[in-house]
Amino acid sequence: MKEYNKLVRDKIPEIIKANGEIPVVYFADEKRYILKLKEKLQEEVSEFIESEDIEELADVLEVVHALISFKGKTFDEIEKIRINKLEKRGGFKNKIILEKVN
Repeated sequence: MKEYNKLVRDKIPEIIKANGEIPVVYFADEKRYILKLKEKLQEEVSEFIESEDIEELADVLEVVHALISFKGKTFDEIEKIRINKLEKRGGFKNKIILEKVN
């Protein structure tokens, strides 16, 4: 028996059953859910950093969407905040590395 204790996508238990195994799951309360979402975000970011696989980046985005929803916001609201910051502070397209400030 493998132990995971991590947040998984909604269809994972069905997939495990289809593979002839028995998933043991529970449904998180809000406090546990936000904790597990944060852990999942770290996991997915680490996987992307390690592999640079675009599918891992899609997983990061899926967790971000879940976090946005949990916070009672919409993606459009977050996108407006992102654009506002982009206009005020710029993005990362120019590849600028700040080495130091004298």
